[in-house]
Amino acid sequence: MVHGYGPAYIAAGLAVGVLVGLTGVGGGSLMTPLLVLLFGIHPATAVGTDLLYAAVTKTAGTVVHGINHTVDWRIVARLAVGSIPTTAVTLLALEHFSPHSHSSPLISTVLGIALILTAVSLLLRRQVMRLASRRGGAARPGNHTVPLTIATGAVLGVLVSLSSVGAGALGITALIFLYPKLPTARIVGSDIAHAVPLTLVAGAGHWLMGTVDFGMLGWLVLGSLPGIVIGSYLSSRVPDAWLRAVLAITLLVVGGKLAL
Repeated sequence: MVHGYGPAYIAAGLAVGVLVGLTGVGGGSLMTPLLVLLFGIHPATAVGTDLLYAAVTKTAGTVVHGINHTVDWRIVARLAVGSIPTTAVTLLALEHFSPHSHSSPLISTVLGIALILTAVSLLLRRQVMRLASRRGGAARPGNHTVPLTIATGAVLGVLVSLSSVGAGALGITALIFLYPKLPTARIVGSDIAHAVPLTLVAGAGHWLMGTVDFGMLGWLVLGSLPGIVIGSYLSSRVPDAWLRAVLAITLLVVGGKLAL
């Protein structure tokens, strides 16, 4: 691929990095549709490249959360038990159906649906937290919490492998409901930590299938790293509810366009 769009990719990485820093939502919800709709990148290549992009950026986030002791590694392990196998199975299915031909409409549709679900989870975040708080002592693993966490990981593995979306807002929303007594910072940190092996495995699979553009990846990372720093700095100065509403509306519009 010719990378005459280098500066534009840097600008896209910067913009997405700022929004990720501001809202805490994974870059897959924004970067993949941006690559498909704005730059005309093939959906499979956009997903594969964005997965490794997420692995790089979320590794830095995991390091910070690890230092701050805001990662529950038991939850990370439970999610991974579900997500890694389904990621492998999904990638094998994509390889079988040839990602450069038959699976392109599938990826676009799944991406659109995942974006809409992400937007809904953002809009209903407060209601989900209130509902979860009524579950009382669900912070400790009960009879159903562990298998439900593994099942959540399995669903995220399929969604992330097909669309690169799901490890952020959807994963956090599910964990809030499953572990309502757990501090939000530990939920976010655990979700980010789980996203690293998930996106790395899924991204490696797409690389083996030839659906990763490393030149584009480099430009995106170059822009996103300072963007995340800027967004994190601004996050305390912009109303969170306003940001989430704007982001949710954007995701609904983009998701609807891709799903239809």
